[in-house]
Amino acid sequence: MIKNNPGRLNGIKILITAGPTHEKIDPVRFIGNYSTGKMGYAIAEACAEEDASVLLVSGPVNMEAVHPGITRFDVTSANEMAEKCFGLFGECQAGIMTAAVADYTPGRKYSSKVKRTKENLTIELVPTTDIAAELGRRKRKDQVLVGFALETDEEEVNAQSKLKKKNFDFIVLNSLNDKGAGFGGDTNKITIIDADNNIRYFELKSKREVARDIIEKLVEYV
Repeated sequence: MIKNNPGRLNGIKILITAGPTHEKIDPVRFIGNYSTGKMGYAIAEACAEEDASVLLVSGPVNMEAVHPGITRFDVTSANEMAEKCFGLFGECQAGIMTAAVADYTPGRKYSSKVKRTKENLTIELVPTTDIAAELGRRKRKDQVLVGFALETDEEEVNAQSKLKKKNFDFIVLNSLNDKGAGFGGDTNKITIIDADNNIRYFELKSKREVARDIIEKLVEYV
């Protein structure tokens, strides 16, 4: 099918992060989370369908980026994701931070497999770089930054705090208390809060439909 009119994001380059990060303990073990990347990939595809040039920085997922307008960069750890994002964001007009980046990483990475003993094993965890906060600090006036918040309690309060602290233009909130939302599934239920404290609530939808709702908000800024 021939597309006669350019999409609403034509000429816009967007950085999108997706999936989890895996923080290495030893050659066979890591600390991770349950993110599958489905939401991030749905947003990447939806942006590309609106003719954006998408730079997708992806943690380890079993997903494929189909649209030719998406350039995918595979990373594993929070540190790798940070380095890639910091290198790419300057050339973008927008960033959408959907990845579930580990907040902590083992202070020591073992070079060989840790063997079982009868003693307790203590692993010291050290904070990772807060990618979204650093991008918020670097953000220019001509750039838009969108954050995500997955919460379990005091959802809106925590999301609003995160929005301000990290200098987001708007934040997408979802709660693990909502059935059908969160990691793994094909649906999500979101609330969008912007920097002017406008709040919009959405019903449970497919992640593809949710991605379109997020783009409807994004086009107000670009």
